[in-house]
Amino acid sequence: MATDIIRKIEREQMNIKITPFYVGDTVKVHCRVLEGGKERIQLFAGICIGRRGTLSNESFTVRKIASGEGVERTFPLHSPRVAKVEIIKQGKVRRARLNYLRDRIGKSASNLKEHAGKKIKGSMVGASVAAAAAAFEAEATQQAAVAAEQAAKDTAAAEAAKAAEEAAAAKAAAAAAKAVEDAPAPEATEGDKPA
Repeated sequence: MATDIIRKIEREQMNIKITPFYVGDTVKVHCRVLEGGKERIQLFAGICIGRRGTLSNESFTVRKIASGEGVERTFPLHSPRVAKVEIIKQGKVRRARLNYLRDRIGKSASNLKEHAGKKIKGSMVGASVAAAAAAFEAEATQQAAVAAEQAAKDTAAAEAAKAAEEAAAAKAAAAAAKAVEDAPAPEATEGDKPA
């Protein structure tokens, strides 16, 4: 039971608008940065060398060469600080983690085989996002159906209560009218008799 609640909270925090990308793709990460009171977008472009985690705990590592030095940065995939991930070039690799790029120098460190645009074999790395989005939508639909059913029950109960009130009022009015008819006529007194 507690696990279901935790999964529900995790699904609500997931960012389902992220375009699916794979290890080996050259990406631009649009990261929100707060400086003082101002917020701006900072780009970090490089090769995605690894992904790890599931659901809201998923993260990915991007590596780039800056001034001859390799720089790596790990981003949480579903963080509000990551505005979007833009795919520049799709790479064709046969490994889940590209740690061997750390040993390379020059162009070989940043050039990978380019993907020809064919379908990639195996499961999509971002499949957990799609599965979580589908589960989130199904749960929202189910909650809407339950809410509509409850609203229909409440409406029916209100109409039944109103009908019962009207019936009770009509019964009371009928009883009052009958009481007036059955009441004896008041007797005339001496002062009321005509002379």
